[in-house]
Amino acid sequence: MTPRPHGAHLPEERTESTVPLSPPELTEAECRRCGTYIAGLDGRYACGVCGWVNDHSEGHRRLPRADEDPDRPLKGRRRPKRLPEPVPEPVPVPDPALQPVSEPVSEPAPKSLSEPASGPVPGP
Repeated sequence: MTPRPHGAHLPEERTESTVPLSPPELTEAECRRCGTYIAGLDGRYACGVCGWVNDHSEGHRRLPRADEDPDRPLKGRRRPKRLPEPVPEPVPVPDPALQPVSEPVSEPAPKSLSEPASGPVPGP
């Protein structure tokens, strides 16, 4: 990747447009590739079934410039940089040689079937 020279030419600043944008017009058509009925804004369409998109020049009116976008951030304001996430500390693995030896736990012996069961006996 070639670094950009420091004296790169930046586009000229445009004055803010004082004319409010007219609301977009909802238009409808059939997809030219698969025939699905689709809706678009100002004659610009994108089909969600096959992915067809018409060219931006086919619209009913010009696309607004970036400086005409009411949601564009103010000049000089940038999105804040994300802080680096903390690196998780490694979990220490216990050394089995250092662990105290515990006596094996014995389970109670199973009851034999010949002993009478204690408690109520379920009946029919």
